[in-house]
Amino acid sequence: MAEQIAVLGAGSWGSTLANMLVENGHDVKLWSRNQEQVDQLNNEHVNPHYMKDFVYSDKLVATADMADAVKGAQVILIVIPTKGLRQVAGQLNKILEQNNQRPLIVHATKGLEQNTYKRPSEMLMEEINEENRRDIVVLSGPSHAEDVAIKDMTAVTAACANINDADKIQKLFSNNYFRVYTNNDVIGAEFGAALKNIIAIGAGALQGLGYHDNARAALITRGLAEIRRLGVAFGANPMTFIGLSGVGDLVVTATSKNSRNWRAGYQLGQGRKLDDVIEHMGMVIEGVYTTKAAHELSLKRQVKMPITDALYRVLYEGEDIKNAISQLMGRDLTSEIE
Repeated sequence: MAEQIAVLGAGSWGSTLANMLVENGHDVKLWSRNQEQVDQLNNEHVNPHYMKDFVYSDKLVATADMADAVKGAQVILIVIPTKGLRQVAGQLNKILEQNNQRPLIVHATKGLEQNTYKRPSEMLMEEINEENRRDIVVLSGPSHAEDVAIKDMTAVTAACANINDADKIQKLFSNNYFRVYTNNDVIGAEFGAALKNIIAIGAGALQGLGYHDNARAALITRGLAEIRRLGVAFGANPMTFIGLSGVGDLVVTATSKNSRNWRAGYQLGQGRKLDDVIEHMGMVIEGVYTTKAAHELSLKRQVKMPITDALYRVLYEGEDIKNAISQLMGRDLTSEIE
C-alpha cells in the first residue's frame, strides 16, 4: 500500500533512498535547502554534485520548503549529517506542531554529536517533542548509495525499540534488490554505524601508505573489537556488532573507494594534509568528527580503543601516521578474547 513519505536531505544517500521509495510505489517529497539542487532534480532529474550520471525518476518531487515536504507525510526519513541534525530536527518539530502531525521518524544519520556524544536518535528525541512523533527507527547497514542506485543487492537493518514500527519500515523499503531486516537494538545499530567510519579512515590510510590485505584484515577485525567494547559499555547487544549494522557496514566502508571516509584516509596516507582533504572532498567526512567524539567518550567510560586513539592523534594532534602505526604494533601483547 502506497504511503506518503518525506525525505529530508538530498545528498547521495537521501536522494537515492527517496528515488527507491518512489520506485517502490510511494508518494515521496525530497527536501533540500538548496534551490538550485531542487530545480535540477525537478527539471532535469539529476543531482550531479552527489550522484554523477544517475537519472532519477520523474515521479520524485523535490522542494526547498520543508513544510511542503512533510505536510501529510506518515513517515519522515531524515538523512542529514550529524552536525546539522539538531537544527533540521528543531525546524521540523515546529512544523509538525503547527500541523498537529505525528509521523513515524526514520533516520539514516551515522555519527556522534561533538561535545555531548549523543547518538542521532537521542538528538532527535530531544529536538522533536514526543507529541509530534511516533517512534524513531534507525536505518543502517552496508549500503553505498552508488550501489543501491544501480540496484545492486543490498541488505540493511531497521532498528527500533518497538519492533512493530521496525516491521513497518521493513515493508516500506524492501524490494527485490533492497532487503531490510529488523532489530530492537537501537544503541548497537547507531554505535556500529558511527564508529565504523573511524576504522574506514584507518583502512584507507593503510592502503595509501602501501600496506596490503593482511594489514587491512587486522585493522578491520581489531577495529570491530573496540567498536563492540564501546557499544556494550552503553548497553548495546554484543550480537548486533556481528550483524549488518556492525561488521557488515564496517567491511563495506573500510574496503570501498565509494566510502568518503576510506578516500579521506587514503589521501592522508598519501601525505595530504587533513584540512586539504576536507576542503576537496565536497561532502561531510563523518569519521573525522566521530574520531574526536569517540576518543573523548572512551576516556570518560574507560574503554580501551587503541585504533581510535591513534587516529585521534594523527587527525587532531598532528602525529606522523607511520609513528602511530608503529606504536599500535608495539603495544603490550594481550589475549584476543576479552
